[in-house]
Amino acid sequence: MILDAFLDRLEYREPVRPDPATLRNLHRAWRLRVPYENLDLQLGRTILLDQEALIDKFTRRRRGGLCYEMNGALALLLRAAGFAVTVVEGAVLRSTRGEGQWGNHIALLVDVGGETWLADTGIGDAFLEPLPVREGTYRQGELPFRIERLDDETWRMHHHPGGTVGSCDYRTEPREVTEFADRAEIRSPDSPFAKVLVAQHHRDGRELALRARTLKRGDGDRHTLASLDEFAETLREFRIPVEDIGTGELAALWAKTEQQHEAWLSMRAK
Repeated sequence: MILDAFLDRLEYREPVRPDPATLRNLHRAWRLRVPYENLDLQLGRTILLDQEALIDKFTRRRRGGLCYEMNGALALLLRAAGFAVTVVEGAVLRSTRGEGQWGNHIALLVDVGGETWLADTGIGDAFLEPLPVREGTYRQGELPFRIERLDDETWRMHHHPGGTVGSCDYRTEPREVTEFADRAEIRSPDSPFAKVLVAQHHRDGRELALRARTLKRGDGDRHTLASLDEFAETLREFRIPVEDIGTGELAALWAKTEQQHEAWLSMRAK
């Protein structure tokens, strides 16, 4: 039932086998149909990481989520499909911000076909297909991603030059998704995840990104949303069902983005 529910969400109609081709296809399908978004966090809703909550949010409510939710739900799908999956701790931007970054991210290591693969849909503009956990540069289309081994238990993924983050480190020690449920990133109103409304999604061969009221498309076009109706339509473009948000909550989000947008304009003017 778990597998069928997730496959329906991904509109996935191909045979499912625990092999490298299926892993690549499922990862790609997730990136194309499930957005990274922090709307529940913006609304002050509790972020839950237990299995029942993840299945509900991603299959019944057909939402996206934060890295903990995205990769936690992906782990459920892959395990249901027969893959050997290890949840691991990540550290986005540890290379520039230090050891305190550990735990601000999670990802998955998947063992299949005699190799370990890095699966990570929790970075908004992440790679479309898993990367081998092996030193080297791997191109997906025109975009290069580099995997570097830091020590026996730590790896670094270098994002492509135009990516939203420069790099992310991963420890190979097995963890549980629920261990991250009390992280400040999803509990504190001062968390960087909570300061600005964000949605990111790969759509029609390009990356879409929404920050407060600024919509950016992969072709470089930037547009400032001008109305609540346009905001709702933009969320639909990101495959975020506004019905799950609620009419009053949607209006509250729109009002909140005004403050965030003005703060961004003020910062740019300095």
